[in-house]
Amino acid sequence: MQAKKRYILVFVSCAFLAYAYFGGYRLKVSPLRPRRAQHESAKDGGVQPYAQLPGFLGQLEFRELQDVRGNRTQKITPQEIPVKPSRTSIRSSECRMETCFDFTRCYDRFLVYVYPPEPLNSLGAAPPSSANYQKILTAIQESRYHTTDPAAACLFVLGIDTLDRDSLSEDYVRNVPSRLARLPHWNNGRNHIIFNLYSGTWPDYAENSLGFDAGEAILAKASMGVLQVRHGFDVSIPLFHKQFPLRAGATGSVQSNNFPANKKYLLAFKGKRYVHGIGSETRNSLFHLHNGRDMVLVTTCRHGKSWRELQDNRCDEDNREYDRYDYETLLQNSTFCLVPRGRRLGSFRFLEALQAGCIPVLLSNAWVLPFESKIDWKQAAIWADERLLLQVPDIVRSISVERIFALRQQTQVLWERYFGSIEKIVFTTFEIIRERLPDYPVRSSLVWNSSPGALLTLPTFADSSRYMPFLLNSMGAEPRHNYTAVIYVQIGAALGPNAALYKLVKTITKSQFVDRILVLWAADRPLPLKKRWPQTNHIPLHVISLGASSRSQGAGPTSQTTEARPSISQRFLPYDEIQTDAVLSLDEDAILNTDELDFAYTVWRDFPERIVGYPARAHFWDDSKNAWGYTSKWTNYYSIVLTGAAFYHRYYNYLYTNWLSLLLLKTVQQSSNCEDILMNLLVSHVTRKPPIKVTQRKGYKDRETGRSPWNDPDHFIQRQSCLNTFAAVFGYMPLIRSNLRMDPMLYRDPVSNLRKKYRQIELVGS
Repeated sequence: MQAKKRYILVFVSCAFLAYAYFGGYRLKVSPLRPRRAQHESAKDGGVQPYAQLPGFLGQLEFRELQDVRGNRTQKITPQEIPVKPSRTSIRSSECRMETCFDFTRCYDRFLVYVYPPEPLNSLGAAPPSSANYQKILTAIQESRYHTTDPAAACLFVLGIDTLDRDSLSEDYVRNVPSRLARLPHWNNGRNHIIFNLYSGTWPDYAENSLGFDAGEAILAKASMGVLQVRHGFDVSIPLFHKQFPLRAGATGSVQSNNFPANKKYLLAFKGKRYVHGIGSETRNSLFHLHNGRDMVLVTTCRHGKSWRELQDNRCDEDNREYDRYDYETLLQNSTFCLVPRGRRLGSFRFLEALQAGCIPVLLSNAWVLPFESKIDWKQAAIWADERLLLQVPDIVRSISVERIFALRQQTQVLWERYFGSIEKIVFTTFEIIRERLPDYPVRSSLVWNSSPGALLTLPTFADSSRYMPFLLNSMGAEPRHNYTAVIYVQIGAALGPNAALYKLVKTITKSQFVDRILVLWAADRPLPLKKRWPQTNHIPLHVISLGASSRSQGAGPTSQTTEARPSISQRFLPYDEIQTDAVLSLDEDAILNTDELDFAYTVWRDFPERIVGYPARAHFWDDSKNAWGYTSKWTNYYSIVLTGAAFYHRYYNYLYTNWLSLLLLKTVQQSSNCEDILMNLLVSHVTRKPPIKVTQRKGYKDRETGRSPWNDPDHFIQRQSCLNTFAAVFGYMPLIRSNLRMDPMLYRDPVSNLRKKYRQIELVGS
C-alpha cells in the first residue's frame, strides 16, 4: 500500500512538471498572442517579432540609414523601427551633444547670452520672476561668461522664469509655450539651457512635467532621476531654498576637523513627513530608527492647510518628539545626516548637511546627484536603499573613524567650491558644459574633487596639472627652479647709479636664483637709454613700455611697447617673458638686499601656493563704521603681504587677468590703486590660507625717491574703500589673519655672524 502511494506521488509530480514546462514555454513566446499567430503574421508581411523591441534611432538617423540601404532590394520601412510616443511635456529623449548642440558657436569663446526681460503687459506689470531666478540672471550678467551679442553666444539663457513648474505654486509662470515661440533665437531650444528646481504637481509630481516642450535645450535641473536624465547632455543641480545667497555666502561650518569626530549623535534627521502620496513611505518609517540616544530621527505631519483632517494615529506623538530637538543643533552635533527623498527625489537637507560638515546618508533611490558626472560623491556621502531602511544603523556604525574624517573633510571642499552660492552652482554648470566642447581641455578628477576645485583651475593655463601651485604637494612635485623679477615703474625717476631703480637691478643681478629681470615702465617719462641701465651680465633684462610711455628711444637691452591700457593691473598680466614658476614682484623704490631676496625665495619654494614677502598689512572689522578697515600699523597679526616686495606663483597672474570679475578690475583701474590688495584677496580665496611674512623688515621703500602715491593722503582712504568693494563682490572676506613670521636660523642669535647663512639680513633695521 505504501509503494502504491509513492508511485502515485511520483506520477503526479512528473505530470505537473511537464505541464509547467510546456505551458510556460508557450506563455514565454508571447504574452499577447499565440506563437502560430505571430508566425503567420510574419509570413504575411506583418510586424516582425523584433519590431516589438524598443527603438533607439531618431527620425534623422532612420533617414540616413534608409539612404545607405537605398540601393538594396529590401529597404527598412518606418514600421520596422517603431517611434516612441512624443512627450511634449518635457523634451526629446534622444538628444546628445552631437545631435542637439551646435559646437560651431563655441569655438572662439564660451559666452552666454541672457534674453532681455519681456515687455510690460497691458496693465503695466512686469513679467513674473522669482528672486532665485533673478539671482541666476544677475550672476551670469556680472560674470565673464556674459555677452550682449547673441551672434557671439555659445549658450542662451531664458529671461522667462522656469525654476518652479508646479502649477499650484505662486511662482509658476503661465503661457510659457507661447513665450518661447516669440523668442528670436529659440530654434527648438538648440544651444539653450533651462534652469529648473521643481517640476510636476500634486499628486504624482511627475519629473518630466514642465508644462512646455524644452525641445533640444539642455536641462539644468534638480531632482533628476536616472531614467529621465539625458546622460552627457543634461546637468543635475542641487535643490536650494529661496534665501540661498547669490555669492559666496556662509562658509562651511566646520572650523576644526578633529580626529576622531566625537559627536553627540551618530545619525540625525528632522523634517516633514507625508501621511499619504508619493514620497510618504520612506519618511513615515523613520520612527523605527529613532532611539533618542545616538539616533535622532524625528518627523512631523504638522504642515499644510488640512493636516488635521489627514493626520494618522502617530501624528501627535511624532509632533511632541519633533518639538524636543532644534534643527541647527542636530546638524552641528551629528556625524551623519539622513537625506531622505521628499515629494521629489532631491531635498534641501542635502546642501544643509554639506555646509554643516554632517556626512549625508542618501535615501533616495534613482536620484542623479548634483554634478555627478564630475564630482566623486563616494568621497563625501553614503548611500542607503529606501527598501532596506532598517539596515541604515548598521551601515553608519560600520564606517571607520578614518573614513569619517575624510568624508567630513570632503563635504567642506565641495560646499565651498561648488555649492556655497547660486553663482557657484551656475558657473559649475557652465564649466561642465564647456568641457564637453571638442577642443576644450578636460580637467582631471583630481582637479574636480580637491581644493581649490575646477572653477579656479583654468586648464588653458598649461597642459599639465603640475604647473598649478596648489596641486604640487598632492602630485609629489616641486616648483621649477629660479624666479623672474618683475619691477613695476610708476614714478620713473632719472636713472643713475644713485637711483633706487638702478640699485635694485644691481641687487637682483647678484641673486643666485634669478632667471631674468622684467621692467614694466608705466611712468610718463620716456624710457632711459640703453647705456644708462646697469650691467646685468648673463641675466637677461627685458623692458616693456606700458601705455603712454611708448616714447622710447632705444630704451633697455630688450624693449617693446604694449597698446595703451592705462591700468595699474598691467603689472599682473601673464607676460610671455615670465617662464619661471616663481615671480618676484617689486616696486621701483624697493630697497631689499640680495640675502633678503634669496631667503624669501627659499621660503616660497616650501609654500608655492602662497604670497611670501616683506611688507605686511592687516584688515579688521570696524564696528563704528560697520565696514572693513585697513591698517599699516604694527600689530600682532597681518593678513596682507604687499606685492611691492613679494614672491608668488605665475599662475596667479593668469588667474588675475582671466578669471577675476571685470567689476573688480574696473575698481582698480578707476582708483589706480589697490591692485596688491586684490591679488592678496585672490590668493587667499584660492588657497583659504594667509600669506607669509619673512624677517622683521617693515619699511621697504626708498624715502629719498621723488613723489610717490604712498605719500598721497587720499591713498589710504582709497584702499579702505577698495577693501569693502572687493569683499562685496566676492560675497565674503577672503583675507585670513596670521601671526607667523619666517626668520633664518640663527637670526639675531648671539653667535658670530660668520656662522650665519644670510648675514646681510642681520644688518637690516626695521
